[in-house]
Amino acid sequence: MSKIGKKNIIIPKDSSIKIDGADLTISGPKGTKKLTINDKIFSSKLIDSEFQLEPLEKKIDKKISIMWGTYRSLINNAVTGVTSGHEKILELNGVGFRANLKGENLNLQIGFSHDVNFKIPKEIKITVEKQTVIKISGVDKELVTKIAADIKNLKPIEPYKGKGIKERGQFILRKEGKKK
Repeated sequence: MSKIGKKNIIIPKDSSIKIDGADLTISGPKGTKKLTINDKIFSSKLIDSEFQLEPLEKKIDKKISIMWGTYRSLINNAVTGVTSGHEKILELNGVGFRANLKGENLNLQIGFSHDVNFKIPKEIKITVEKQTVIKISGVDKELVTKIAADIKNLKPIEPYKGKGIKERGQFILRKEGKKK
């Protein structure tokens, strides 16, 4: 039995799940998200304000148990996304490191001889709170995390001075410089 898969997903009052065979449409105040589950392995039920995902077979092997927990987590992330949204906060550390919004592009000055322009997808909302703090928010957790990772990869944190782009709360292992 999957520890995560067994748990029911509580649906908030302002959100709803529509079941159409293998397709799930999750809607809420922030938007809608569509998911497809494997209806040959799992059945889904909506009881009051709780969503339940159960395997069709009585004998549950390791593979079904793993998929059960994965599908439950994906559905729960979608419910959280359409209800309150997902967000990541990135910080720029370094002398002269800045971020600006220019239309549909995020303009970054991160220590190169040129500015770096990052194209923002339509589903994602990026705000620059200070010149060194970037807030990424959206409905889809996977897309928000991917965009944050792509921006962090433009200038990874270096271990000696700590310059680069990092997530808020991320631990950086610092190294000692060379000795005489």
